[in-house]
Parts: sequence; C-alpha cells; structure tokens
Amino acid sequence: MKQIFGKSRATAVSISIILLVLSVTAVSALTYQVTAGDTLSAIARRFGSTVNGIAQANGINNPNLIHVGQSLNIPDGQAPSAPAPASPSAPPSGSGIHIVQAGETLSIIAMRYGTTVNSIAQTNGISNPNLIYVGQRLTVSGGSAPAPAPAPPSSPPTSSGSFELGGQTFSLANQARMKQAGMKWIKVQHKWSPGDDANTLSGIINQAHANGFSILLSITGANTYPASGSINFAQFSQFLGNVAALSPDAIEVWNEMNIDFEWPAGEISPSSYVNNMLAPSYNAIKAANANVMVITGALAPTGFDNAHNAWADDRYIRGMAAAGAASYADCIGVHHNAGATSPSAVTGHPADNGAHHYSWYFQPTMNLYYNAFGGARQLCFTELGYLSGDGFPSLPANFSWANNTTVANHASWLAEAKSLSAASGKVRMMIVFNVDFTSFDPNGDPQAGFAIIRPDGSCPACEQLAR
Repeated sequence: MKQIFGKSRATAVSISIILLVLSVTAVSALTYQVTAGDTLSAIARRFGSTVNGIAQANGINNPNLIHVGQSLNIPDGQAPSAPAPASPSAPPSGSGIHIVQAGETLSIIAMRYGTTVNSIAQTNGISNPNLIYVGQRLTVSGGSAPAPAPAPPSSPPTSSGSFELGGQTFSLANQARMKQAGMKWIKVQHKWSPGDDANTLSGIINQAHANGFSILLSITGANTYPASGSINFAQFSQFLGNVAALSPDAIEVWNEMNIDFEWPAGEISPSSYVNNMLAPSYNAIKAANANVMVITGALAPTGFDNAHNAWADDRYIRGMAAAGAASYADCIGVHHNAGATSPSAVTGHPADNGAHHYSWYFQPTMNLYYNAFGGARQLCFTELGYLSGDGFPSLPANFSWANNTTVANHASWLAEAKSLSAASGKVRMMIVFNVDFTSFDPNGDPQAGFAIIRPDGSCPACEQLAR
C-alpha cells in the first residue's frame, strides 16, 4: 500500500478526488460528452480547436479538471474525421504502421516492436516522447510485428468458490489468534529480484500447510519494475512458475501497478500488465500446478490520475478488463484500507468532502471491481483493513481521517466487512491487513495501527470475526 498525496511510502492509501485524463464521444457536431480517456488538449486536437477556446466556452477555470458526463461546447471546431489514411508512399524497408491504443506509451510500443523510443520519436517528428494520443499513426522503423498476448491454457480460470477469511502476518507467531478469528489463509509478500531462487519460499509454504493454513504469496518487485531498459517479464513469469511447482494455494501477480511506486512513471498501462506480465505468469503457474489460484495484482485505490505517475484505479481496472485479464485470472485482486465508516455506509467518511468517492467505502469499491468484469470473476480482497490510532501517540497527518476510529470500530467494521463479503457471493477471499505488524512511524507509515493484535496484546477483532 502507498500514500498517494505526498507519494511517501505508507501502509494505507489516501485518496485524492482528482479525476483527470478524460475523453469525449460525439453528441452533436460541436457538443461532446466527456467519458474516460483523454485531456482537453487531445480534444482540441481532434476538433481543430484550442484548449483555451474550449475552456473559455465552457467556463472551465482549470483545464486539467473535467469530469465524466460533462458536455463540452467545441468553438471553432469541426466534427472529428476518420483517421487519416496511410501515406500512399511505402514506408521504409523493415518498418510498419502502428495505431496508438489506449494505455500505450512510446516505451511500450518500442519494446513490442524491438526498437527504441528515440527511433520512433525521430521517425515521426515527435518532440515530446511522453505525448502521444489514441489513434495516432506511427511509422515504426526497423521493428517487427508485435507478439500477441499468450493464449490461455486449455483449462479455463476458476469462476467461483466459497468465501474464506485470512490475514497478512509479520510471522507465524500468532496462528492460534488467527484460527480463533476463523482465518484459513495466511498471506505473505515476497519482493522479487531477477535471479531469485523460488526454493527460498518452500519453508513458509510447508510451514503454513503443516499448521492447517492455505497460503497466498503476493509477489511484487524489490524495486520499481519493469524499469526502463531492464525489462525481463520472462524471468518474472518463469519465477512464478517455479513458485507454483512448490504448491502454494494462491499467487497474486504483482501489486498496485497503477502507481509509480510499483510501476515506472510514464509506463503505467493495464494492457502492458495483462499482455506482458499477467498472461505469461498465468500460463507458467498453471503449467506448473493447475490447482494454484491466480489473483491479479490489486490496485492502489485512488482517484488521482495524471496518466504518468498514476492511473485512477477505476480507469485502470476497466483497462484490465478490456485487455482480457479475466482469461488469465481466477480472482480479481482488490485493496480497501482507507475506510473510516461502517462497511455498509456510502457517505460520512471524514475526508470525503461531499464527493462520495467510491474508494472511501467498502460496498461501492466491491461493486466497481466486480462490475468491471461483468461478474465473470469473484474478488479477492488481498488487503482489507481499518486504521485506529488507539494505543499510539498520534497518527501521521496524511492519515488524520482515521483519528476518530476506535479499536471497537476497527473490530466491528472488520467483522461487518467479512459478513457482507460472504453474503454477497462476489468475494472469494478477504485478507485482513494486518494481524501483527509492530512498525509504527508517526511521520509516515502507521502499519501497527491496522493490526488486529493491539499494542496491549488484546485482539477485540479476533472475537468479533469469530462470531
């Protein structure tokens, strides 16, 4: 989990309600309705207008802030035309034409065609390599046709299963408390680096099984990955296949890949994640052990979206669905750890400010992710927690929304989230974040404030969850 506002590494996610990077669909010749995907500058380009002209015509004070459903009058513009036909002259030898798709960057395109960002930029007269737009025609010199995403194996993903509860633990020292709470799963995160030996995870897998637990391994990167110039998705998927051969019960493929803590700035892309990481990892895992549940990496729940440092999770999850993620996953990963109200509430969060952003609230978040895939896959909450500062001097400033959450709230809300998840039929797994973390940084990361085992050794949530 990450702290979005200041981009400092932290346990929970604070959510800014900045809905940027939008697109438009035609309503009439000079009126367009905003939907997810582009910016005002892209709209201006499409309709032969200017950003200032559109902003002035629509009373927009901040050209970077428009919202889905907004109707825009396009002054001095014209209806968008079909993409320009390819030049009648043949492209250079060894080159081809690529049409930019949603979520693509020059670095992704260069990787797919076996060329470089500079080569594409120079060939196409692009002065800013970070600025391309959907539908743009690029001549790609010296490259080869892109490889499609790997086909899924013959056995389809698991579509449903009975609800089960688990917890993320610092160690296995509190197994009795976990069993008291009705937990059947243990979650452990492994930060992978190229060259890692999968066998280092055999001990924790065997230990969990010996004590009657199923184990979820969440495998992400030791550093932001795949870093530009050192991309090796093949090594990562091979590692996951080797881990699957050790018979864990579930593997989560990466973590919060919609923010630049976990995926390089400028390269964040749901299609890249699905095609280059999730699909080959799924195939490698299932080839090694078809019984291992594959869970998509859970996103950072945020409305911040500048298409460079972060994508809002609602836009990213729709991109994953469009890229075919359901074909390569048994369960869709979800994080919910910034709640400060009952899980049944849809208003009243201290930081909401009237916007009612879904990610402050449990049920709207659950419904968003479930509906993104049309109900084709159940959800796995691989982190679900509530923060309470009780027993600690104070919470960090960025977590002040939890100042009034008591330990009693913390316990009852976790139990209610469990009950709602089990009754919904939409949730396969709920991992409580966390069981027993002890680290608490009053200026940064208050992990221990999420723990169900409190500083005095008590565990009110264990009793509530057991009921």
